[in-house]
Amino acid sequence: MSALHPGAHVLSCPTRWSDVDENGHINNARLVGYIQEGIYDLFCHHATAVRESLFPSGFIIARHEIDYLEQLHHRPEPLSVRLTVEQLGRSSAHVEVNVCREPLTFMRARTVVVARDQESGRSRKLSQSERRFLAAFMSVSASGAASDTVRGEGPAAAAAAKATAPAQRVPARSGGRVGLPRGPRRRCRTSAG
Repeated sequence: MSALHPGAHVLSCPTRWSDVDENGHINNARLVGYIQEGIYDLFCHHATAVRESLFPSGFIIARHEIDYLEQLHHRPEPLSVRLTVEQLGRSSAHVEVNVCREPLTFMRARTVVVARDQESGRSRKLSQSERRFLAAFMSVSASGAASDTVRGEGPAAAAAAKATAPAQRVPARSGGRVGLPRGPRRRCRTSAG
């Protein structure tokens, strides 16, 4: 946890000359590498994760959503890769990652990280120890909802609140139009046989 950003996991990450592209700034694909380094550091190298043998079969990155906010140039000062957990699902953690060099934030990402099952290679349910560990990195506004979810009370209450709330108009992702929020994503199921 960071003293400047309570509730966040912060990895100090240097930039490298090899990260610079022909335009003279850090390549956008390399920035994705910084996200992955931060996620790996939290899930695999954090003292609590190691001590309690959390995520024994690793994890799967299910989704990245990235906003590039500023051009990033190579400098001797390391970047701060700051991670907070926004939401916990049955088998997943929604993690916000900010890549910063104070006072600027160069990139903000939302990443869905899924616990992996050793035998099947697919997702598995988060253990209570893993949920407690991840809940410690939730922002103050999300931690109340997380404590309900960890106790098993949150999803039903959240669904009821969402059902009674009026639809809000939010900016659409492209074209600058205003549209309704997207509904839940449907999962593709395969049939055996």
